[in-house]
Amino acid sequence: MSADSSADLSAKKPKSGWLNIAVDYGPVVVFFLLYRNFSPENRDNAVGEVLAVVKSTAGFMVAAVIALIISSWKLGRISPMLWLSTGLIVVFGGVTVLLRDPFYIQLKPTIIYVMFGSALLIGVMRGKALLKTLLEAAFEGLNDQGWMKLSHNWGWFFFVLAAMNEVLRYFYNVENGNFGNWIAAKLWVFMPLSFLFTMVQIPMLLRHGMAEAAEAEVLSRFPAVVSVTALRDAQDAIIGYLLIGTDNTARKHPGVPKTLASNANLKDRTNTNRA
Repeated sequence: MSADSSADLSAKKPKSGWLNIAVDYGPVVVFFLLYRNFSPENRDNAVGEVLAVVKSTAGFMVAAVIALIISSWKLGRISPMLWLSTGLIVVFGGVTVLLRDPFYIQLKPTIIYVMFGSALLIGVMRGKALLKTLLEAAFEGLNDQGWMKLSHNWGWFFFVLAAMNEVLRYFYNVENGNFGNWIAAKLWVFMPLSFLFTMVQIPMLLRHGMAEAAEAEVLSRFPAVVSVTALRDAQDAIIGYLLIGTDNTARKHPGVPKTLASNANLKDRTNTNRA
């Protein structure tokens, strides 16, 4: 197989929103379930807690690598964010397993958030929207101003997440027997909050190019629109139909009117109730 054909196959890889979510959050779910399985019933059992963290962290690392492979296989690409987060999971997870100290795996999210937030905000100050590179084609049609605003907003949001992780890490850890609550917060607090923040950005995205891109996609899929109007006589009985077809391609060339109207298939209709 030639390099050109391989590139074509890669370009035809289907996008899957659910698969992206599974790749991003699947390892965290595995981490949570493994900890729940290995965690001792007695929270005062410090040794058992540490062993549970070590075992679940090892599973977390394996799941992260598998997610990386699935992303390359099914999506045809590995985003820069996924590369970086997986690398940090392996590094901090490895230190946690070797030293048997949960401190490092809890510190990992803070470092990731601070790194992402700093990179985005520094990029904005230099006039570069780094989020455009990180998210690639996730927001097709978004103009440069929209990417700058999105990078700015996400940059500060990452710092908010970093601060939240530090607060949760302080209150929920192995020492006070609440490490499981910290993992649960990754699923039930950070993930919904990230989705909510993304939804809040939609009006801004639509104002900066995405609305036009969506309209263009609709026009490309439906080149013509047909409206049907019933024609009625004085007794309000339907005697036929008026079909009006509008060529959407005319909207791409506003100087050339292409609206077509036709009175098609007008047929007399007899009321069977009449004498």
